[in-house]
Amino acid sequence: QVQLVESGGGLVQAGGSLRLSCAASGHTISLYAMGWFRQAPGKEREFVAAISWSGSNTFYGDSVKGRFTISRDNAKNTVYLEMISLKPEDTGVYYCSAKLLQSTRLTEPAIYSYWGQGTQVTVSS
Repeated sequence: QVQLVESGGGLVQAGGSLRLSCAASGHTISLYAMGWFRQAPGKEREFVAAISWSGSNTFYGDSVKGRFTISRDNAKNTVYLEMISLKPEDTGVYYCSAKLLQSTRLTEPAIYSYWGQGTQVTVSS
């Protein structure tokens, strides 16, 4: 079992930045693909970013390309999501997810085995 705990969310003005962290416990994440998804009220869960288990491939949703960066620090068992130039439409609950030895289909929430509880990000206009 892998437990995931997100942190770093909060209230920020449009144009601002935030850095989300996802701390894993229970197992090393070095062999896990990691993903970030978000969900706004009344909307479906949306893919934001993912990084393959090897770290060699990263993927981003179209709406965040060029503004968000996913990275991993296996030594700290933590994954990060750096967000800049935030927009009100980035508001939502951000979830971290994990899947063992996965390199493809990382944009699909159904393939992930583990999820965190989420952290709220609110961007004011």
